[in-house]
Amino acid sequence: MSKQNDNLAQSAEKFMKWENDNKINWCNSCGNYAVHNAMKRAFALEGLGIKDVLMCFDVGCCGNGSDKIEGYTMHGLHGRVIPLAAGAAISNPKMKVVAIAGDGGTFSEGVNHLIHGVRNDYPIVFLMHNNENYGLTTGQASATTRCKTKMNGAPEGVVVPPLNACDLVLSCSPSFVARTFSGDVEQMAEIMRVALNHDGFSFIEILQTCPTYNRVTPEEWYEERVKPVTDHDVTDLWAARKICQDMDVNVATGILYRDEKRKGFMNVQTNRQGVKTSLVEEVKHYDIGKFL
Repeated sequence: MSKQNDNLAQSAEKFMKWENDNKINWCNSCGNYAVHNAMKRAFALEGLGIKDVLMCFDVGCCGNGSDKIEGYTMHGLHGRVIPLAAGAAISNPKMKVVAIAGDGGTFSEGVNHLIHGVRNDYPIVFLMHNNENYGLTTGQASATTRCKTKMNGAPEGVVVPPLNACDLVLSCSPSFVARTFSGDVEQMAEIMRVALNHDGFSFIEILQTCPTYNRVTPEEWYEERVKPVTDHDVTDLWAARKICQDMDVNVATGILYRDEKRKGFMNVQTNRQGVKTSLVEEVKHYDIGKFL
């Protein structure tokens, strides 16, 4: 038994509190099952209860996980989950806020929010499910679909080079970037645990399979190529950009970059210096009768 599983056995009661009776109906072999499991593992191992976490879900296959886990969950508009999560996080710092979205909503509809989420370093954990297609709308190509891949809407194959998710985020001066694979539940859970304790925007790319619509990169394809990083200086931004380039042969997974010296969004707001209360605690009734 691994150390994580040994610790999880001691936290079994906390893990089970995240379970509910709703039917899980993703396609067989979908990576979402493992991601969901890793998320519950991370929460349990960090001693978090269902009242300690808010999970904000984008629209998509991963977004359909919002009713498959116990706790506080919210659905955002497609591509708009980051501002939803950011607003919740800066309003109530006592809550851990996790945002979940796919490659479609992240890099097409929501790429503008991603850029500013990274730039502002909002205190959220962002799980980006990358199955290299729009799964929920039946297999259209996304911004991360590989060249020559034949998809619905691109029957002759994709002709535009895909975005490299981690490299794009690393170019925006982030404070935390990691990549993991849905076939490695332990690595996913450990990365999520570190991210939950990071004061800032934690970007985690999760490489995962889509067994129904993306047959180019099945589970076996990733298992032959993903390589956990070793002897890597996570404080070296340029080293991180270098090792994340290979998406075809040796695909690096693990924590690629972390800046622990950077102060999170609320810590650099000059008008909040010395304020002991949170924004949510400052909400009160205002009489607007004189304006009506």
